[in-house]
Amino acid sequence: MLLAVDIGNTNIVIALHDGESFVETFRLYSDQKKTSDEYMVILETLIRESGIQRSQIDKAIVSSVVPNLTRSIEKIIKRLFSLEPLRVSRNIRTGLIEESIPEELGSDLLCNLSYAHHSYPGKTVMTVDFGTALTFSTVGADGKVLGVSIAPGLVTAVNSLFSNTAQLPQVELKIPQSVLGRSSEDSIRSGIMLGYAGLVRSIIERTERELGESINVIATGGLSKVISPLIDRFEKVDGYHTLKGLVLLSELNDY
Repeated sequence: MLLAVDIGNTNIVIALHDGESFVETFRLYSDQKKTSDEYMVILETLIRESGIQRSQIDKAIVSSVVPNLTRSIEKIIKRLFSLEPLRVSRNIRTGLIEESIPEELGSDLLCNLSYAHHSYPGKTVMTVDFGTALTFSTVGADGKVLGVSIAPGLVTAVNSLFSNTAQLPQVELKIPQSVLGRSSEDSIRSGIMLGYAGLVRSIIERTERELGESINVIATGGLSKVISPLIDRFEKVDGYHTLKGLVLLSELNDY
């Protein structure tokens, strides 16, 4: 069984894959103040409560955009499962043209691009990831990494409003009934949800104009299902896209 770990700026997503499907997924808050011992107790408890035996886990792969947590999580995996996890980087086999992968490309985006190219072989594909950052990662039909656009994520934008204004409240993001908000909460929902829907469509359209072709678009990330009804450009909305990328990378590297 494969242990797949996606360490993001806001959450650590942990999944167990039995070779055919995900049997368990866990979501932890990314807290750099926690010690590796604290994370080890949490992970050990989650695995035990799921009914999975530690001996069943014989492979592990880690993607991380938080360097301070990478070593802690890898240390935990070694202690709990006696495994050396595969770390996602541009130096492993991805199915992409290696020379086209930027040095600074985050491992989460590498997972997204690899699985997008695998899902739509021979086609140009963009993955829109609604996470802490809103990212647009595009891969060409031949597996060449074409580039990435990055904007603040939806929750990041809302939190910035809440933190930097005296009277605006923190709100739950959902589709507003009208663009004309009549309360602070509805006004923020209107600006964020409808504004970001326009941003996403604009980036997709600009990318297509620059490339001179239509592209396939996949949405993923925590808020993808919430905002996707406002955007008619997604071929697929897949909350497990990055995790599926980790599984694919494990297979491509015979790990």
